[in-house]
Amino acid sequence: MNKFLATVAAIAVALPAATPALAQHHDMRRDSHHDARRGPAKVQPNPFRKGQRFDMRRAPNYRVVDYHQYRRLSAPPRGYHWVRSGNDALLVAIGTGVIASVIANTF
Repeated sequence: MNKFLATVAAIAVALPAATPALAQHHDMRRDSHHDARRGPAKVQPNPFRKGQRFDMRRAPNYRVVDYHQYRRLSAPPRGYHWVRSGNDALLVAIGTGVIASVIANTF
């Protein structure tokens, strides 16, 4: 019985001291997540640069675009096409996937 009472007493003493630490840890985790009241998340810059290989899995809003519909896009050379990645236009080689040009904020 003595061991049981000693264990209960130890828990009773330790529990109030541990509670604020646990609550503080929980608040820190909650603050690190996106809160809808703060507004939309900031747009990430385009991860692609001239000379890199284009990977459509890393491209937000990926699709091949018709250059006739956009003033800033010229006719692509033979073997190239314009691709949308987020708000940027990328001139990509069809055969190799190498990026020849990046035009920011086209869309």
